[in-house]
Amino acid sequence: MLSRIAAHVVPFFGRLTVTSDPGARVEPGSILVVNHTSLADPALVLAALRGRLAVEPVLLATSGLWRIPLLGRALTREGHVPVHRNSARAAAALDHAAVALASGRHVMLYAEGRIPPRRDAAENPPEMFRTGLARLARATGAPVVPIGQAGARRITSGGRAKQLAGVLTAPVRRPGLHVHIGTPLRLPDDVNAATELAHGAVTAAWRTAAGALGEPAALGGAGRAAGPRG
Repeated sequence: MLSRIAAHVVPFFGRLTVTSDPGARVEPGSILVVNHTSLADPALVLAALRGRLAVEPVLLATSGLWRIPLLGRALTREGHVPVHRNSARAAAALDHAAVALASGRHVMLYAEGRIPPRRDAAENPPEMFRTGLARLARATGAPVVPIGQAGARRITSGGRAKQLAGVLTAPVRRPGLHVHIGTPLRLPDDVNAATELAHGAVTAAWRTAAGALGEPAALGGAGRAAGPRG
């Protein structure tokens, strides 16, 4: 349901384009890792995956979404996984993700673990990754598909008033939006090395996406890989 809704709604808010590395494939049971910049970017990526590859992944998302009437029940019904951050239940999300991968479903997650607290609408490279992605890949042997998105901050970013204004004006402004799907990786067993490799791959995919929109951060050479977080 979420992917279908995103595919119908996103074109109303902006002009979405999608590219991929030559020969890039998304095998069943793959982990899809995406840079996180805005409340709007999950919709962009879900729409791109459904339209380009007919993929509708299980989403690892903040548990607060499950408290929203109707939405929470829909998320549970479709098998999406709540992440209870900073609690004893946080690790359970990886267990549920592993079950979804074993059944052949795709799992989409944000290895940064948060939206960077910035008020401007510009693009920046991904923050440091947490180690959950590497631990999930090691436990399951699943391939990892790096995905970069850019333009979501043109829909909504900053404080609450600015976010609301962005959403209300986006259908008129119709900002450019871009998603790039990178080449799948097999991460090494070492968690730190795997986290660094995945971060570099997502940064490269983000650079392609942001470069397609002419974003200065991508064109100016920003975006060195950063070390992992736990």
